[in-house]
Amino acid sequence: QVQLVESGGGSVQAGGSLRLSCAASGWTNRRKRLSWFRQTPGNDREGVASIFTIFTGVRNIDYADSVKGRFSLSQDDTKNTVYLQMDRLKPEDTGMYYCAAEPLGDWVSPRYRYWGQGTQVTVSS
Repeated sequence: QVQLVESGGGSVQAGGSLRLSCAASGWTNRRKRLSWFRQTPGNDREGVASIFTIFTGVRNIDYADSVKGRFSLSQDDTKNTVYLQMDRLKPEDTGMYYCAAEPLGDWVSPRYRYWGQGTQVTVSS
């Protein structure tokens, strides 16, 4: 059973930065994909970024077009934590941010076996 705990959300003004963390535990799969999604009321969860890692250390990172050049993913293997650095934030980045593990399809599809509880990000203009 994988457990995911997000943290780092908050309120910032447009142009500011936040760093979200997703701490994973109980994950034994040697091929791991962890993704970040965001959701606003009345809308589906939108894939933001994803990192795929295999036991050799090879990693592949994908970003949604809407965040390319502004958001970046990194991973600390010693802490089993993935970080989403969000720079040059815009009001449209506002939403509840979730991390998710073990997709059941493409990484952008919000069909994952495990989800965190979410952390709120609010960007004011």
